[in-house]
Amino acid sequence: MLLLRTLLRMPELRLSLHTGEDQLDRTVTRVYGTELPDPSRYLSGGELVLSGLLWHHGPQDSETFVRSLASARVAGLAASDTDSDTDSHDLPEDLVDACVRHHVPLLEVPVDLSFATITERVSMELVGLSRHRRLLTVVTEGSGLPALLAAGGHELNAPCWVLSTTGRVVAGGELPGRVALVKEFLQADRLPKTVRGVTLVPVSERGGTRLTSWILVVGGPVQQEAAAELASLVGLERLHQAQGRQIENRTAAPLVAAVLSGSADLESRLAAAGLESARLRVLSAVTSDQRTDLAAAVLEEALPQALVTPVGDTVYAVAKADDSPPDEVRDAMRVMEPGLGSSRVLVGISSPVESRGLRGAAEEATHARRLGERRGGRTCVVAGEEIALHQLLLAGVPEELRGSLRRRLLGPVIDYDAEHGSDLAGTLKVFLDCSGSWTSAAAKLHVHVNTLRYRVGRVEELLGVDLTEFEVRVDLFLALQAG
Repeated sequence: MLLLRTLLRMPELRLSLHTGEDQLDRTVTRVYGTELPDPSRYLSGGELVLSGLLWHHGPQDSETFVRSLASARVAGLAASDTDSDTDSHDLPEDLVDACVRHHVPLLEVPVDLSFATITERVSMELVGLSRHRRLLTVVTEGSGLPALLAAGGHELNAPCWVLSTTGRVVAGGELPGRVALVKEFLQADRLPKTVRGVTLVPVSERGGTRLTSWILVVGGPVQQEAAAELASLVGLERLHQAQGRQIENRTAAPLVAAVLSGSADLESRLAAAGLESARLRVLSAVTSDQRTDLAAAVLEEALPQALVTPVGDTVYAVAKADDSPPDEVRDAMRVMEPGLGSSRVLVGISSPVESRGLRGAAEEATHARRLGERRGGRTCVVAGEEIALHQLLLAGVPEELRGSLRRRLLGPVIDYDAEHGSDLAGTLKVFLDCSGSWTSAAAKLHVHVNTLRYRVGRVEELLGVDLTEFEVRVDLFLALQAG
């Protein structure tokens, strides 16, 4: 509703109140300008009547005019005595008295302010309110986000989309260049922002951050107030979805606890979550600065259908295998990187399993995540099926123990390299990676085969081993990988 008191608060109009302070909650429905002595036949109620008082010649004229306004139940009278013979342009006392008697709020318009300016400003406000009512009707009818976006696009006369910060189109159809738009949104100094021919407006949940926002994309420069209004209603739709997700996520904590402990009630927990017959993956995520809130937000954005919950400083998620392919998770997290600040996010993803394999899947995800700690990048996603078995096994060994084993098996070679500036350990690694092939290893090292034979022989002497023995090769290979 547009109230009289709202008009008085508009600094650009500079209206002042003469009478009717107790009636400022009247609703303005339209603006009507008139210089008729009795305009009642043209009034339907709720108008803000504008008049330059050209009809005024004496007290009886004020009585007739104001009485007609009162009978029509107008919202108020905004007047300016532009035809006054005096320099003060004060409103006539008899007009003020008539407005008091008939309970018609009287506002004075500065003589240098045109009625056209008032009409345009109030009309814009009323158009905005009408638009808001139409859009709010779509929300209250439960028509859903696509219908709201279609209605909003019609009101703004521009196509609209909603994106997540992973680059996923939430609603609105295909959107070219959406990854670049997300980057612009996450790195913008100020929002809304017009870029690449579209306007980016944040759609935030209460207490959310830019990383966890949706993005309303409007196809072209638009009035920011109108775009922000649509964004707020999209936010209502998101809140409805979030409430549904919160209900679903109540099953996440007990389910993950049952997975990690191998509890006997795991099957019932899966049934409660509607996952009893699905092939599943377990994800394990941490950040470099132990921010479980950030790790959880990243997983929830990357996997909208997953059940996500923190356990200590680690965040776990259980998701259907088809909803969590590693490549898609990896791509989604890369899009989010500009919004991570100084944090680094590491995620391990298990291989797909049936319900009976979930505990092992959780361990696999944890080991895969730990392998990611040695890799670069602001985000790192490591999937169990993408790495060798020995790497997973080594990832489960504490770092101190890995160092001790490496030292016990390779100590003399490590010391020799440090003392002589050589790289016998590197030579050994290439030789074992080439499955003991002299020609392949020599070619890879760019040395003669005889040189390679000498170096490998020196390794055997230092370690007191025979590299033709398979078990020796396996031990040394694992010791090199443990470094």
